[in-house]
Amino acid sequence: MNKLTTLELLHFILESISLIKRRFDGIKDGDDFLSNDFQLMKMEAILMRLQASGEALKNLEKRNSDFLVQVAPKEYWSELIRFRDLLSHHYTDIQADIVFDICENELDTLEEKILQLKELV
Repeated sequence: MNKLTTLELLHFILESISLIKRRFDGIKDGDDFLSNDFQLMKMEAILMRLQASGEALKNLEKRNSDFLVQVAPKEYWSELIRFRDLLSHHYTDIQADIVFDICENELDTLEEKILQLKELV
């Protein structure tokens, strides 16, 4: 992922958000992810896209630490990157309710910020 351009990384994150939203469709609470194997696969696919998006953000931040802060404070981006680290190194600690909360309450804001960044490229 390091060799992708800034625009390609932003497109990847937007594509991931779109896929996450489609996979999240019909989920009413965290327990829905655990109700059967198909729903669990949905959650795992969402987690993979969240992890990869966090990696893309980490790469963007490494390239130019001033880029991301043009649309949101450093703390906002640091939290997302730390979540990527949590997914990568403490996967077994992730709870379905956390995944639900992210999908329900955070994706639209992230999408808006990534679209704003895309306009700056």
